[in-house]
Amino acid sequence: MPKATVILDAAAIERALTRIAHEIAERNANCAGVALVGIHRGGVFLAQRLAGLLSGILSQKVPMGSMDVGMHRDDLDRQPAPTLQPTVIPFDVTGKTVVLVDDVLFSGRTTRAALDAVMDLGRPKQIQLAVLIDRGHRELPIKADFVGKNVPTSLQERIRVRFREEGGTDEVTLEKQEPA
Repeated sequence: MPKATVILDAAAIERALTRIAHEIAERNANCAGVALVGIHRGGVFLAQRLAGLLSGILSQKVPMGSMDVGMHRDDLDRQPAPTLQPTVIPFDVTGKTVVLVDDVLFSGRTTRAALDAVMDLGRPKQIQLAVLIDRGHRELPIKADFVGKNVPTSLQERIRVRFREEGGTDEVTLEKQEPA
């Protein structure tokens, strides 16, 4: 049984998201051209929250969509057939600054798949990446623009993110495998 340590509780997640929202607003002088796209699963919940926070900061509605990158992954042959969620992008990405939002950045392969998926929809002015947790171990040259918390991990450790939207409590834990 893995041993879990709480890295972020609900209050810490809220503080991290508030900081990220302010950083997005500061980096993008023309926030009218900013749109958020949450990557299924956890990135969607975070994008919804960031859209609300940004709307409050900017006093204007921030477009938000969701994306499933399952069919854009480069490891489809290594996994069982993915269960796909609908991709809902209710705006044209062309000319926008699209902020991809995900819960955990690990190898970079999900982000690469999301970049491909966004480019299939149009030609954004810019694509930025916001993540709640960056755990390292990149296999691709991808770096987040906005990070809630950097958590260096070993390959034997796992980050688990839970959301209130799924009927639980907001929490990020680090699970360590106990020796056999």
